[in-house]
Amino acid sequence: MLGVEPKANLETIQAAYAKLAQKYHPENPETADKDKFESVKQAYEVLSDASLRREFDKLRGIEGEQGTPKFSGRDFFDALGRDSGLRLALLCILYDRRRSKPFTPSISMRNVESMVQGTIEELNFAVWYLKQRNLAESDDKSSLQITVEGMDYLESNRPSADVVMPFIKAAALRAVPPPAKPAPDPAADVKPGLSMLRRAMARK
Repeated sequence: MLGVEPKANLETIQAAYAKLAQKYHPENPETADKDKFESVKQAYEVLSDASLRREFDKLRGIEGEQGTPKFSGRDFFDALGRDSGLRLALLCILYDRRRSKPFTPSISMRNVESMVQGTIEELNFAVWYLKQRNLAESDDKSSLQITVEGMDYLESNRPSADVVMPFIKAAALRAVPPPAKPAPDPAADVKPGLSMLRRAMARK
């Protein structure tokens, strides 16, 4: 967003922010862009705070490896099938969003994390795959949305709920309204009265 290198120092970040903030400021009559202005502000807030920047670098894989790379071992084989299920779950969420919110079809990665069961690494891996296959893409705010190819893929390879639902967090599911109560039967109130009348007549 700021157009700086991953290892840029604070002075460089400040200079990039000042330039872009002035360009996209809502009061700039020529290049005002409220959304981009807010995104630039958010990017600067993250990168100018040492602790937030460390967390951001971890998410982006910029922190660098300590020592030699390691192989996951047996965990790799356990995750091999899980990755495809996670990708399908993510694609289903994006499809559902496009269908239910056609004018705002994108979902931020923060919201994706709150909806899908998976680590940051697993989610980033799934997003990378979907983008490489052109099944999903990022909008101008770096939020995720499904592509036409993604919709066609999902409809041609319909996943089962048994595969997808284990990856969807319960809090992300829409509340199902309770079933409507059946309308009262007027005859139900009449019958007890008739029975009582018949018993009274029989006693007489």
